[in-house]
Amino acid sequence: MTSQVTRQGPVLVASDLDRTLIYSSAALGLTMPDPQAPRLLCVEVHEGKPLSFMTETAAALLAELAADPATVFVPTTTRTRKQYQRIRFPGPPAPYAICANGGQLLVDGEPDRDWRRAVARRLAEECAPLEEVHRHLLAVADPQWLRKARIAEDLFAYLVVERALVPDEWLKALTRWAEERGWTVSLQGRKIYAVPRPLTKSAAMREVARRTGATATLAAGDSLLDADLLLAADRAWRPGHGELADADWTAPTVTALHEAGVLAGEEIVRCFGRAVATLAA
Repeated sequence: MTSQVTRQGPVLVASDLDRTLIYSSAALGLTMPDPQAPRLLCVEVHEGKPLSFMTETAAALLAELAADPATVFVPTTTRTRKQYQRIRFPGPPAPYAICANGGQLLVDGEPDRDWRRAVARRLAEECAPLEEVHRHLLAVADPQWLRKARIAEDLFAYLVVERALVPDEWLKALTRWAEERGWTVSLQGRKIYAVPRPLTKSAAMREVARRTGATATLAAGDSLLDADLLLAADRAWRPGHGELADADWTAPTVTALHEAGVLAGEEIVRCFGRAVATLAA
């Protein structure tokens, strides 16, 4: 996988994390007989317990990719900075990371204040305030299935729910209400996110590309909140599970993989490596 830096600049690799590169025990999707299951590496511990995993093969390939001078690996997530910093990827630390769905740009682990101020200005101009959306979520959520309500980085809100008990019509009504106010609703596992439409991973990816001089971008993701990121990249991949797969969503520059679960994460890293080698040749 290792390649030489080209005169055109590095290749930026921006990847979603949960259910794209890393997987909880519930999301592993191991359908083969136990003796044939891949060896797993724990990459996140929370409250003293293992939380997220990659296959050992995926971890080794990612370490090689991140160490390649022809690439800039950028973890890209809806997680808050605190949640992101629990993850311990193999290989060298990522010089840039995108958190809070593009609301936080970390440079060597520290938030970039100029980027945060620019995001705040855009949100104030283009969509309803967070306080209004959070109040509405609390007002319409049913205590029978609501487990937690959270605000992330003072940028967006989400609910932790018992997914099987949430009526589809309720989710559709919330989506319509949010869209009228410039917000997007996304269901990911047991979490229902309400995110300002201008708050995007793609905008942050473009900023990192500008700063690093990258002239090619690769991306991967599984949820509706990743769609803008995939569309903004030169080449992108989505796994065979998640919101995008459920909607049979694709685009000319997006490859829909058949693999699902943690093996999809391994295949995504392989795709990144092959694409970098081709671009840097």
